[in-house]
This record gives sequence, C-alpha cells and structure tokens, in this order.
Amino acid sequence: MASSDTVISQDLPDPTTTAKATASPAGDSRRWFALVIIALAQLMVVLDASIVTIALPYAQADLDISDANRQWALTAYTLMFGGLLLLGGRMADYLGRRNMFLVGLVGFAASSAMAGFAWDAMSFFAGRALQGAFAAILAPAALSLITVTFIEQHERARAFAVYAAVSGGGAAIGLIAGGALTEFFSWRWTLLVNTPIAIIAAIGALALVVRDKPSPRTGGYDIPGAVTVTLGLVGLVYGFTKAAEDGWGSSTTVLLFVAAAVLLAAFVTIELRTTNPLLPLRIPGEINRGGAYLVAFITPTAMFAMFLFLSYYFQNILGNSPMRAGVLFLPFPIVVIISAGLTSSLLPRFGPRPLMMVGTALGGVGFAYLAQLDSNSSWVSHVLPSEILIAFGMGLVFVASQTVALHRIKAEDSGVASALLNTSQQVGGSVGIALLSTIVAQAFSGHNGSEMTQDPTTGAMVPVDPAGFMDANIHSYDVAFYWGAGFMVLAFVVSMFMIRMNRHELGDEPQNAVAVAH
Repeated sequence: MASSDTVISQDLPDPTTTAKATASPAGDSRRWFALVIIALAQLMVVLDASIVTIALPYAQADLDISDANRQWALTAYTLMFGGLLLLGGRMADYLGRRNMFLVGLVGFAASSAMAGFAWDAMSFFAGRALQGAFAAILAPAALSLITVTFIEQHERARAFAVYAAVSGGGAAIGLIAGGALTEFFSWRWTLLVNTPIAIIAAIGALALVVRDKPSPRTGGYDIPGAVTVTLGLVGLVYGFTKAAEDGWGSSTTVLLFVAAAVLLAAFVTIELRTTNPLLPLRIPGEINRGGAYLVAFITPTAMFAMFLFLSYYFQNILGNSPMRAGVLFLPFPIVVIISAGLTSSLLPRFGPRPLMMVGTALGGVGFAYLAQLDSNSSWVSHVLPSEILIAFGMGLVFVASQTVALHRIKAEDSGVASALLNTSQQVGGSVGIALLSTIVAQAFSGHNGSEMTQDPTTGAMVPVDPAGFMDANIHSYDVAFYWGAGFMVLAFVVSMFMIRMNRHELGDEPQNAVAVAH
C-alpha cells in the first residue's frame, strides 16, 4: 500500500519526459492556431450542456416524449459525461492525446447527427447518451493538450485564459444559440450544428495539433479502478438527478448515494494498492491542487443553478421569448472573456491565491445582490450588475484554479488530471441543480402566494392570487441566489487556506512539452 507521504507529495520534474526546445517562429504560430481548434472543441462540449435546455419543450412535442421521460434528454448526457471522464482522461494519456481528441470529435459529430435526426424518444436519448460518452473523451484530451503544449509560464497563462473564457462563457452562449436556433430554425439544429463544427475542428486538428507519443505504461490497465469509479460517478450523478425529482429521502435516491459511496471508497482503496493506478492519488493529494479541485467543484454548484433560475425569471416572470432570454445572458460571456484575458497578465505578477480570493468574493457579492430581486426589479437595475460582478469574478477564478490544478503535473498524467478537473465541475453542477431545485421548491411552497385553485370553466389549476404567485416564484429564486452567495463564501475560504502557491512557484514546471511521434 502507498504510504501517506506519497499521496501528498508534489510531482517532481521527470527527466524522461523533458522535451528539447524546438521554438521556431512557424512552430510557435502553429501552437496558437492549434489552441483555436482546441478551444472550438471545448466550446462545443460546453455549449451542448445548455443549448438543448431551451429547445427541449419543442423536442418533447415533436417526438411525443412524456413528461416523466423528458428529463432523460439531459440526464442521459450528464450520466455518460460525468461517469466516463476519468476513464476518458486516462485513455488520452495511454493512447495519445491527439488521437483521443480526434476520436472524440468524430464520435461527437456522429452522435450529434443521430440525436438531431432522432425519429422517436429512444433514438433521441441514445444520441444524447453517445454525445456524453464522446464528450468524456474529448474534454480531458483538449485540456491535457494545452497542458503539455504550453509549458512557459506566460504562454500557459494566456492559453488557460482562452480555455477558461470558453468554459466560463460557453453555458451562456449555449442559451443564446439555443434560443436563436429554436426560434428561427428548428430544435433539431441545436444538435445538428455540432456536426459541421466537429468536422471542421477535426480537419484543423489533423493539420495543426502536434501528434504526441502516448505515455508509457509500466503495467496493465487498471480495470477494477476504471469500473468502480465509472459506476460510482454514474451512481453519484444519477443520485443528484433523482434527488431533484423525487426528494432527498426517497428510497431510490438513498440507494444510489449509498452505492456510489461504496463504489468510490472501493476505487480509492484500489488506487492505493495498484502499481498502475487510473488516478494516482498524489494528483489531488497535494494541498494546492486539492484546493483547486475543491474550488472547481464548489463554484459550478452556484453557477449552474444561476443559469437555470435566471432562465425561469427571464421567461416566466419577465415574459421574454427564448431568443430574448438568451440575449439577456450575453454580458456574462463577454465579461468572462475580458476577465480571463486580464487574469493571464495578473497571474504571473500576483500568483493564484489573491486572484481566486478576489474572484470568489466578487461572485459572492454578485449573488447576494441578485438575491434582492422583487416584482419591481428590472434587468438593468439588478440582473446586469450581478452578471458583471459574477462573470468578472469567475474569469479570475477559472484561469487561476485551472493553472493550480494542473501545476507540476507530468505529461503522462496530464489526461487524467484534466479529467479530474472536468469531473469536479460536472459533479458540482449536478449537486447545485439538485440541491437548489429542492430548496427552491420548498421556498415556493412555503410562500403564501403559492396557493392554487381549480378553474371552474377549464378545470386547470390556476393561482389564487396571480401577483402573489409571481412574488412566490421570485422569492424562491432569491433563496437559491443566497445559497449561491454562500457557496462563493465557501470557495473563498478554501482559496484562502488551501492555495499556498506564490507567483514564483508558477514558473517551476516540469518541461512537459509534447513529444512528437515520428
């Protein structure tokens, strides 16, 4: 069994993976063009998590999907993506990052076409599940390619800024794109649009992304670890999904959480004992990286719920169309892009800790101000300032936390380390939606304005007091936003006590440049 000091030690530079500098002007520009392709692929993955949300009611009517089964359009994707990320990351390490990047792109293009051309509910759900599976291959391969391609401190900060801007703003862009495609074309195009984008990215990757040598393995594949962590993560993500639907105390929810806990505990035990682990525990065990992974888990807990409940507010309270609701999110990705670009310059000067603390503090203030919404509020007076504060803060946090999470990671572990970062974000988002959906439902039902009565003419249930019913909805959203502020405070505390890396240590990287295969 590995000793405890092995788990908490930092990864030291590995001379066997040190690449010689080959910096010609042409090669340098090629790397930056490759970053555009990688960012395009990441944008596609992030978009897909939200772009279908607005189109779902139209797909439900077209494919005759029942209300009970509607959630599988989102759950099928989430389960496969969250459950297979660690396995996908290790496949990138062992089979080649560029190879798996291309496999992910081609598979995502095909599965998107399958879902977009779906003829019934089952073919739609199957296409969404396959999208999630190939996204789990594509996402860690994309991030690990950045990690091993950009090794100089300032260049890596700029590359991470691009990646963070895409990751942070992608969900809002997805809502905008989903509204536009649904309103002016068809819900099917929210899925079919991925196919040409993925094909273009694959062609660009063949031309621009350097072909790397897969990392050598000292033993066989960690099959027991892969099985237990995949089933454990699937059980965990599905448990949060069922908690949002059936409640935290339902037998199904409890059973899923118990099974997930047993499987993940078994996974940790296996990783401590095996000589060739799927996830070397020294990766999350180092305190700075562990803190970065925790922040990556906590912040999406608030962010995913913010997008969900603001979508409800824009459409159900303010009466906006899907397209206009998407446009009202537009300041968010714009500010994230500006903030991420600024962070790439600030990071080498100040280090990650102060930037993460300032970012989470701004996020907390933004959520607290957003929680002041009432029936007299407007988008300009309350939502826009909150979006700017949260987005600017998240731009700081995303770039700094990604830099810390992948600091001093050897090339042969870059895929699984990137996958762990993605997994933290995915599970955090699932927790946020499940937890805050339950809290919102309880806050709504406890409000006096939530009372319903049956219309004697139509037989439909209608609010007793329409104005009070609107107030009850806004109150429930405010409660969720206060919880979001609390999660930001928690992320601030983690950043303060666990992120100890200073700006001088950022340049202390093993030279994990991509080894070119001949």
